[in-house]
Amino acid sequence: MTSTDEKSLPFINRELSLLGFNRRVLELAQDRNVPLLERLKFLCISSANLDEFFEVRVGTLTQQIRAGISRPDDAGLSPQTQLDLVLEQAHALVHDQYETLNREVIPALAKENIHFLRRTHWTEAQALWVKQYFRRELLPLLTPLGLDPSHPFPRILNKSLNFIVSLEGNDDFGREAWLAIVQAPRALPRIIQMAEEAAEGPAAFVFLSSIIHAHVHELFPGMTVTGCYQFRVTRNSDLSVDVDDDDDLLQTLQGGLFERNYGDALRLEVADNCPADMIDFLCERFALDDRQVFQVHGPVNLHRLMALPGLIDRPELKDPPFTPRLEADFDPDRNIFETIEQQGSVLLHHPYQSFMPVVEFIRQAATDPRVVAIKMTLYRTGKDSAIVDALEAAARTGKEVTAVVELRARFDEEANINITTRLQKAGAYVAYGIVGYKTHAKMALVVRRDGNRLKRFVHLGTGNYHPGTARLYTDFGLMTDDRFVGEDVNKLFMQLTGLGRGIRLKRLLQSPFTLHDGMLERIRRETAHARNGRPARIRAKMNALIEKRVIEALYEASQAGVTIELVIRGVCCLKPGIPGVSENIHVRSVMGRFLEHPRVFYFHNDGEEELFLSSADWMPRNFFARVETAFPVETPEIRARVIDEAFDRYLADNTGAWELTAAGEYRRITPAKGEKPFNAQQSLITDLGKA
Repeated sequence: MTSTDEKSLPFINRELSLLGFNRRVLELAQDRNVPLLERLKFLCISSANLDEFFEVRVGTLTQQIRAGISRPDDAGLSPQTQLDLVLEQAHALVHDQYETLNREVIPALAKENIHFLRRTHWTEAQALWVKQYFRRELLPLLTPLGLDPSHPFPRILNKSLNFIVSLEGNDDFGREAWLAIVQAPRALPRIIQMAEEAAEGPAAFVFLSSIIHAHVHELFPGMTVTGCYQFRVTRNSDLSVDVDDDDDLLQTLQGGLFERNYGDALRLEVADNCPADMIDFLCERFALDDRQVFQVHGPVNLHRLMALPGLIDRPELKDPPFTPRLEADFDPDRNIFETIEQQGSVLLHHPYQSFMPVVEFIRQAATDPRVVAIKMTLYRTGKDSAIVDALEAAARTGKEVTAVVELRARFDEEANINITTRLQKAGAYVAYGIVGYKTHAKMALVVRRDGNRLKRFVHLGTGNYHPGTARLYTDFGLMTDDRFVGEDVNKLFMQLTGLGRGIRLKRLLQSPFTLHDGMLERIRRETAHARNGRPARIRAKMNALIEKRVIEALYEASQAGVTIELVIRGVCCLKPGIPGVSENIHVRSVMGRFLEHPRVFYFHNDGEEELFLSSADWMPRNFFARVETAFPVETPEIRARVIDEAFDRYLADNTGAWELTAAGEYRRITPAKGEKPFNAQQSLITDLGKA
């Protein structure tokens, strides 16, 4: 560093930055310019995000504290200090979530004649309908669990809906009632649409918790129910396995998936009217303290309200319909390999452009008699994947099919185990990647006979081979028949499935070997250009910026005069705009209808521009604990298009963007007086999509 001591370099804590991202999601739920049912979706997403934050990030902090680890992070905060701050901010966030639900979203829905019917306001007809629904749909499924010496406190499933019930009276065996637990099966919907004749309107809903509250006494005949309170426990769900001591990763993961649902308790959500003695009882059972208790006014799992928009046919309350554009060259009746040969390289920007060409790439490979081999990495694919179907069919017809399935894709482990079993039964070769390194690269390689030679066709992407997320996430994909890229990808598959050393790639950068050094080298090259009086610019778009050495290199580049523009959706541990340290760095987060997911890295290089698309964020795990790729975009027309679609538009966004300040806080960007509103995602829908 040139002008500041390394020890005084400013960093933002990762956990607090992640909570800040979730705060921005909540702000979208509070934005009255967003269609009403989309606001509800953002509220649900903020709830789901906070669940995962506790399951993984708070779980990690708790484990560190229990292990006696006190070493501070790059921001100078010990694990205990981080946990203290996290719990404080999480409480504020949850409070604002329920304020948004109760004071903004529910009243706004009521104005649109969409009602949540509270049990204290049910009419006689509505109460009768609820009673009939309870006896028909719920009573056969509910199992009350009385607590006494022969009925211990049950194991409570992670994030499940439960009720603690206080009772008075004696049962047929003479046992004196005290407490019972009622667990709501996960298969039950959390919101139930009331029949129109009882509701006196087409869109009236009842919370499952309200129905159970109203009729919980039917589970305890002859007893007096003196209280019934919903609660929910969030547990540590970061599945860790010791692969070094196991011969088969698949069997090890299969053994650990069930126990994930019963990890250490981290958070207790409970109804705000639950008495203190009940809360103390639950805290004792779950080994939690007061700070880990979240009392809420409403359903304890807001995420389950995500079902509501699907039950409401009100297009005016949702985002306008949008159909991704399918280019004429990728009509399913055309040979996709001939199309790639004609164009050389093809860029796809999802979800604005259809994901179907990627599916067709594998589907046609499975049926094309000239294709002899298919190799592919699978991280997340979704249920009923057409891509997995095609791989299975190709293997059954005798083609050489190799699938590198990442079994440890968080929360998709079970699905990936099932994929592995299917493909192995079909005759495909399935590898789990490299022990100790998650395979996160997104690569597909098709080997096709071309006369007397074999030719490689490649797809590389920034996102998963998952048609569902391709409609919700923004990502880039590149299809090419470039010989050097094909050779590189083939070498990577050899590395993932075999053994060897000394692999050298001509075009691609790879984690854990060359990607980190490659990024540092290019940042330092821009620094040198700036110091020599030449124009220098770095642009990067990603989900998270955490890795310390990269941040230090960016600080040094800023001090040398490099213009640095970062578009970072989520966590950013770098502080921009600090005089003498980072005044030439600008950071913004852009959010909206689609979840921003691509990783794009641009270096001006004294006019010899370099642009990479990648599967990797600038995080320690992506650089050092995963197999990742960054692949160059060398076609000038495609490179110019990526620069426009990944940077120019997002840096001009003044409706869905937040700027990170030198204080480490995000400020919502709004159009200046007389400035025309501009939304990057909407502009791409207009220009690339099919309305």
